[in-house]
Amino acid sequence: MKWVAMTTTDAAAFLRCPTPQAWVKVAISEIPTLLIDHANCEKKAASNAMTMMYRYVDKPDLLEKLSQLAREELLHFEQVVGFMRNRNIPYTHLGPARYATGLREHIRTHEPARLVDILIIGAFVEARSCERFAAVAPLLDAELQKFYVSLLRSEARHFADYLALARQYAQEDIGPRIEFFAELEAQLISTPDVLFRFHSGVPSESYSTQ
Repeated sequence: MKWVAMTTTDAAAFLRCPTPQAWVKVAISEIPTLLIDHANCEKKAASNAMTMMYRYVDKPDLLEKLSQLAREELLHFEQVVGFMRNRNIPYTHLGPARYATGLREHIRTHEPARLVDILIIGAFVEARSCERFAAVAPLLDAELQKFYVSLLRSEARHFADYLALARQYAQEDIGPRIEFFAELEAQLISTPDVLFRFHSGVPSESYSTQ
C-alpha cells in the first residue's frame, strides 16, 4: 500500500475547529498539568496501538505501522517525563478528560466497522495533538518550544497512518463516519469543560486540574 505523508497543515485542516484561545491561555499557566497529561496521552497512545496489534494479528500493514507508532509514543513519554523530572514536577495521578470517552462511546461493535471507527478516532486524536502542539509551542519557554515543535512531524505522520489504515480496512466509504466524528470532536473541543487536560474543551470559569 502507498502511504501518503501529511503535514501539520493537513492535520489542522482535518479538524472542524481550531483550539480555542481560552484553552491556550490556561495551558501556558498550567504547565505542570499540561506536561503530566501530555505524558498520560503518550502512554495511552502506545497502549492503544499495542491493544490493536494483539487484537488484529492478521493485518500486517496495521502491525507494522502501529508497532512504529507505539515505539515513538513511548519515546515521547520518556522525553516528557524527563522534562518533568528536570523541572521538579511530580508525576501525580490525573483523572481522564471527557475527550477520549466522548469519542469512543460511539464505536460500532461489529467488525470491520469497529476497527475502522477506532482508527478514525485515532486520526482525530493525533490531528488534534498536532494542532495543539503548534498552537501552544510559540508561547512556551525555549526548551519546551523546541520539543513541541519537534513532535509536529511525527504527530502528522501518525494522523496520516491512522487515516490510511481506516480507508484500507473499511468495506464502505468512510466519509460519513469521518464527518460524524469530526462534528463530535469539534463539540468536545469547543464547549465548556470542567477539567483542564491536553485534549479538554474550553475551560469553564471553575475548571479543575485534578
